[in-house]
Amino acid sequence: MSDTFAQYPSLSGKTVFLTGGASGIGADMVAAFAAQGAKVGFVDLDATAAQTLADATQGTVVWEQADLRDIPALQDAFARLKAQLGPAQVLVNNAARDDRHDWRDVTADYWDERQAVNLRHMFFAIQAVAPDMIDAGGGSIINMGSNSWWEAAGNMPAYTTAKAAVHGLTRSMARDLGGHRIRVNTVVPGWIMTERQKELWATPDALEAQRDTQCLPDLIDPVYVARMVLFLASDDAAMCTASNYMVEAGSI
Repeated sequence: MSDTFAQYPSLSGKTVFLTGGASGIGADMVAAFAAQGAKVGFVDLDATAAQTLADATQGTVVWEQADLRDIPALQDAFARLKAQLGPAQVLVNNAARDDRHDWRDVTADYWDERQAVNLRHMFFAIQAVAPDMIDAGGGSIINMGSNSWWEAAGNMPAYTTAKAAVHGLTRSMARDLGGHRIRVNTVVPGWIMTERQKELWATPDALEAQRDTQCLPDLIDPVYVARMVLFLASDDAAMCTASNYMVEAGSI
């Protein structure tokens, strides 16, 4: 963590649940919350990457394995995290996959599976933690969106549709839960330079084209998404809800 980054006293000791925490942006979030002194638990399908990350935090982070397309498995994983850490005070709905696909090839089964991977589990994760947040008198829920649909990106209509729907979920649940002082927001990353992106799509031409779309010239490191999430989880953001928080270097 950079010495110039903020420390949030309100996050120390706070219980944080994340989905998709083993790699990519999620792993940066896990590390960032752990560095704040939070009690962090995450759910992921990739056991090898999850254990590697947990080991790197010197045992300060716990994880449970689940396929988030299986809602009972997600609910059971959250119950196990709660047994270890206590009730969630922060939820980060991060898990997603931006697999490319041609609209001509999409079947009904593939469409439904993409919604299960990128959207459906977010609602059921909220449903799982909200009662404890209500009992505690408040909480923070952060849903991860994407600027892909804002930019009218092609070659992944099932993904962009799911990510557009995240904003509807955020605003609806912000209204339903706001009376309990539970805040619900969306963080909207641009093209973030995770290892997956670098391996699959970050060609020199693609990176140059991306820089041309951004107001800022630098490519976006995952740590900056994590920093926005920390802010929204903290008490500094106590009056922030039902909104979008962009981390895309001005590329819309």
